[in-house]
Amino acid sequence: MTPNPAIMKSVEQLGYRVTVGDVATQAGLEINLAQQGLLALASDAGGHLQVSDTGEIVYLFPQNFRAILQNKFWKLRFKQWWEKVWKVLFYLIRISFGIILILSILLMMIAIVVILIAMSSSRDGDNDSRSNYSGGSGGGITFFPYFWFSDIFYVFSPDYDAHYYERQRRKSNRGESSQKKMNFLEAVFSFLFGDGNPNLNLEERRWQEIGEVIRNNGGAVIAEQIAPYLDNIDWTNEENEDYIIPVLAHFNGYPQVSPQGEIIYYFPELQVTAKNQSRAKIQLTPVPAYLKEKPWRFSEAESGQVMLAIGLGAANIVLALVLGSLLRGGVAAQLGGLVAFVNSIYGILLVYAVGFLAIPLIRYFWVQWRNGKVEERNQQRQGRAEYLNSHLPQLESKIEYAHQFAAQKVLTEEDITYTTEKGVIEQEIEQSDKIDEEWRRRLESDS
Repeated sequence: MTPNPAIMKSVEQLGYRVTVGDVATQAGLEINLAQQGLLALASDAGGHLQVSDTGEIVYLFPQNFRAILQNKFWKLRFKQWWEKVWKVLFYLIRISFGIILILSILLMMIAIVVILIAMSSSRDGDNDSRSNYSGGSGGGITFFPYFWFSDIFYVFSPDYDAHYYERQRRKSNRGESSQKKMNFLEAVFSFLFGDGNPNLNLEERRWQEIGEVIRNNGGAVIAEQIAPYLDNIDWTNEENEDYIIPVLAHFNGYPQVSPQGEIIYYFPELQVTAKNQSRAKIQLTPVPAYLKEKPWRFSEAESGQVMLAIGLGAANIVLALVLGSLLRGGVAAQLGGLVAFVNSIYGILLVYAVGFLAIPLIRYFWVQWRNGKVEERNQQRQGRAEYLNSHLPQLESKIEYAHQFAAQKVLTEEDITYTTEKGVIEQEIEQSDKIDEEWRRRLESDS
C-alpha cells in the first residue's frame, strides 16, 4: 500500500508522535482512512505503537521515516525489475552450457581437420607412396566429421520436435506426467547442475499439515501427535516436550496440565472455521501420517537426453586430447588463423571438457548422500508416527484428556449479525425478522 502523502505531512507537522484523531483532524481525513493509513505507514517506515492505560493507541515514527520509505520502495522496485531481467538471463545461462558444448566440439573438429589436411599436404610433397597413404587417411577424415556433424545437428532438425511430441504422447497414454519437457539445451544444464531443491516448500507443507492435524483433533492435541511433522526433536527436548514451543507460537496455542501431570496443547483460534460443512458432521481433512521429504533427483531430463549429453561430453574430451597432441610441435604458429585461435583457448576447452563430466559425477555422489539424509529424517518421522499408533496406555490417557478440550465451531450464515456486504438498516430489519420467526416457531411448538 502506497503511503498517503497527507498522512505523512501530518505526522511531520505533529512532531512524529500522533494518534488517529490527530491525523484525521490535521489532514481532514475520515477516521477509518486515517487509521488504515497510519498502520500502513508504521509497517513500512518502522513505526511503533504505544498503548496508554486506558487503551488509547499512539503512533511513534522515526524522524527519517521518509528516507526509510524511499530506500525501501527503491529496493522493492529494483527487486521487481531484477526478477524480470533475471528470468531471461537465467534461461540464457541455462542454454549457454549446451551451446558452448556444441561449439566446442565443432571448433575442435574443424581445427583437427585443418591440421590433418595440412599434415597430409606436407607428406604429399615429400613422397608419392606416403601421398597414397595420406589420401587414404583423407578419405577417413572426410567420413569422421560427417558422422559427428550429423549426430550433433540431429537435435536441431525438424524431426527432433516430432520425436519429442511422440514421446510426450506415449507418456500421456501411459498415464505419466504431461507437463512440458525441457529441450536438449535445457537438459544439458539439468545434467550438469540438476533442477533445484525438490523440498523448497517443505516448511509450508509442514505448517499446513500440522494445522490440519490440530483441526482434525478439535483444536486440542498431545505432543506425540505433532512429533511426526517436526525435525527439532532430540534426546535433550524429547522428554520435556520443548520441541512443541514453536508450534504453540505459530498457532497461538496454550499448554494444559492434567491431574496426572500430563501435558496437552489446545489452540482456540483453530477451533473456529467458516468452511462449508454442517455442525452435525465435521469433515476431516486427510493428512499424511508424517511429513515426508521428496528425494533429490539427479536430473529431470529424459534418459535419452542424459545419455546424449554424456556421449557428447565424452566426445568433447576425446577431441580435446587429440587436438592437444596435434598442437604440439608449433603447428599452430605455422598454420595461424583458426588453428592459432584454438591453440590460444585450448586450456579453456580442456577444462570445460573435463568439468563437463566431472561436475555431474561429483554431483551424483552428492545427491546420493543427500538422499541418505532425507531417508534418515523420513524414517525418524515415520518411527514417531508408528509410536503414536502403538496405542500405549500412557498415550491413550493423554489423548483422552485432550478430548476434553477438543471443540470446533462452524460459523454459518445464521451466525452472522453484521456484514459489510449490506447496509446496517437492511441487516437490522433482517435480524428482527429472524427473531420474530424464531418466536413464532416456539409459540407454534408450545401450542
